[in-house]
Amino acid sequence: MLSQINLAALAVVSAAEESGEAAVNPWVIGGVALGFLLFLLLALVWFGGGREHS
Repeated sequence: MLSQINLAALAVVSAAEESGEAAVNPWVIGGVALGFLLFLLLALVWFGGGREHS
């Protein structure tokens, strides 16, 4: 059990110490996520726009 904890801690530390540039720019990821969410919002408004309220 103790060796699993040490192995997990080592993996976290080694991942945190990775140097270098990100493979994809974080602004690109954010822009794609924002565009996708805005598309979903517009689709929701479009889908519910012609329905009568009860």
